[in-house]
Amino acid sequence: MTTNALPEEVREVQDAAFRLRDEIRKIIVGQDEVVEQMLMAIFCRGHVVVVGVPGLAKTLLISTISRTLSLGFSRIQFTPDLMPADITGTEMIQEDRSTGHRELRFVRGPVFANVILADEINRTPPKTQAALLEAMQERHVTVGGKRHDLPTPFFVLATQNPIEQEGTYPLPEAQLDRFMFQIMILYPTMQEEMEIVRRSSARASVHVSAVLDEEGIKRVQNVVRQMPVPDHVISYALRLVRATRVKEPMDLGLKRPQKVQDYVSWGAGPRASEFLVLAGKARALLDGSTHVTPEHVRKIAKPVLRHRLMLNFNAEADQVNSDMVIDDLLASVPVEGLTPGEKKKMDEVMR
Repeated sequence: MTTNALPEEVREVQDAAFRLRDEIRKIIVGQDEVVEQMLMAIFCRGHVVVVGVPGLAKTLLISTISRTLSLGFSRIQFTPDLMPADITGTEMIQEDRSTGHRELRFVRGPVFANVILADEINRTPPKTQAALLEAMQERHVTVGGKRHDLPTPFFVLATQNPIEQEGTYPLPEAQLDRFMFQIMILYPTMQEEMEIVRRSSARASVHVSAVLDEEGIKRVQNVVRQMPVPDHVISYALRLVRATRVKEPMDLGLKRPQKVQDYVSWGAGPRASEFLVLAGKARALLDGSTHVTPEHVRKIAKPVLRHRLMLNFNAEADQVNSDMVIDDLLASVPVEGLTPGEKKKMDEVMR
């Protein structure tokens, strides 16, 4: 399908993604897949947790993305002594100097921004981590019995270090489930690292321009939400997710993948199904497609599922991680529908 044949809405999403990538590459070297996944999450109104060892530009990537968007930005550095009120805000007594009257006024915290960089989110205790739960899910915070709405759009882009153990507090599963993607950042290639060293040693200042404003982001998000998805694609996403639930019986006609059976103690919940379909829409739009196929769902299965699978001790003993289990899941769960009608729809779309 050529670009000229695409509907106007699809061209707008592609153009927005192209311009964002172009600006981000002024600062970030490589990490193309990571950038793509970050943009897909933003286009889907989703939150992201980025996992990688120190020095891989996790914080720089998120701050650069925020500079390409004409939105309010806050960085919250999570530390062991951070309190919930340091994030959400608190009520303070203020005095009117002219009248001497005192009253409680709510002073907003840094969470009242469009883009929140939650830096090293696993370095603060669960009490403070939980302060983000309501904000991430409900888009508001409650302080002193009063609800305070957050601005829209609203994204939490968190970073996490996977190798530090001292002074860290692993995120509870309930909070991890609220992140649409868990994105893994790997070491750069030899050529990419050479370019990184060149740029850092030159110390040249680079200007990043804002590409999308609030209205532009909302238009893109609406296009993603309104994109239709065939039933057979939804059925495939459901089969992937339901196959991970080892404590539930398998659907008729399917066999549970071996690695799932051996290494998973708890599978993914309904949010995984929702995010697989929603992210599949964004993936299809970025690929220039006017319809979602199972292949689009397969492409985004790992960032959606990897933090929703709870592995058992056998996985740790055999050095099996979530990505390996997902690979087996994708190889074992059939793309074709369980009924002749679903298979016919699949053939018509892929024709």
